[in-house]
Amino acid sequence: MSVLKNKSRHSISLKTGLLTAMTLSFALATGSAQALTVYTAGPGSLAKKLAAGYEKQTGVKVDIFQATTGKVMARLDAEQANPQADVLISASWDTATSLEKRDWLLAYQSPNATHVPSQFKSAYYVAQGISALGIVWNTKSGTPEPKDWQDLAQPAFKDKVTTPDPSLSGASLDLLEGLQNAHGEQAWKLFGDLKANGAIVAGPNAQALTPVLQGAKAAVFGAVDYVAYNSVEAGEAIKVIFPSSGTVIAPRPMMILKSTKEPAQAKAFIDYVLSPEGQKLVADAWLMPARDDVDAKRPLFKSLKVLPADAVGSSDRKQVLDKFATLFAAN
Repeated sequence: MSVLKNKSRHSISLKTGLLTAMTLSFALATGSAQALTVYTAGPGSLAKKLAAGYEKQTGVKVDIFQATTGKVMARLDAEQANPQADVLISASWDTATSLEKRDWLLAYQSPNATHVPSQFKSAYYVAQGISALGIVWNTKSGTPEPKDWQDLAQPAFKDKVTTPDPSLSGASLDLLEGLQNAHGEQAWKLFGDLKANGAIVAGPNAQALTPVLQGAKAAVFGAVDYVAYNSVEAGEAIKVIFPSSGTVIAPRPMMILKSTKEPAQAKAFIDYVLSPEGQKLVADAWLMPARDDVDAKRPLFKSLKVLPADAVGSSDRKQVLDKFATLFAAN
């Protein structure tokens, strides 16, 4: 009898062990399946904080790929046959409208978007936060404080201006289009004057700002404000100036890819970013929160002169980029 009992106990123990192993294996597989992949065009520190906050709240791991808008979009296109991203956060609103036209997006309206103004949301995407484009000026450069875009084409700023590359920065391209839409050919005359005055195209936003922080250049034409505000907070001798004639704001759209294998988690992530906790993280990164009921420590879009969205010289983005590239490549 004792032998039979031992065999029975051994059988039960084996079955229990197998069941535990199967349960653990299933749990690990489920956890892995629930991992979320977010592609985002900066700021990288904000993306990490949002991912950490969401993971803490839900236990779901968030994998982040952070790069410039151009590189993020290139990766999405390269992965068409085997999509990896669940959620995309871009620095350019046009990214969202373009992907909607391509039928790549999953419709979703977060309940937390109630406090987001209508111009910053649609059935397929919603702003994470909002930046604005301005002039960043080195206060120790010995140059006069600029008040408007045209000031940077004056002799005092000869060979002392950088501008981000709009092919790498979605926000910079938004400014390029905004100036063209508002001023038509006069905008292109301004760019020509800048080129003639020695302005250089210096890569993405941070790369355009670095020589101004170092004192090698005096100002950035079309700087993304939140990057500069972070430097001001760190004690750098620079000032963010919003031009008197107007500028553009750049809402940063969040969207869910239709190809996602985790739509529920993707929706929950959007909800988290738009929660008061998520929006405070956005504000702490010196962006304007998308929600109008969350405070910020910087000027909000309502206090800025924003260039009209309606165009007088509109053309598609590729044509604008090509024209800009041709202008600045010319000797």
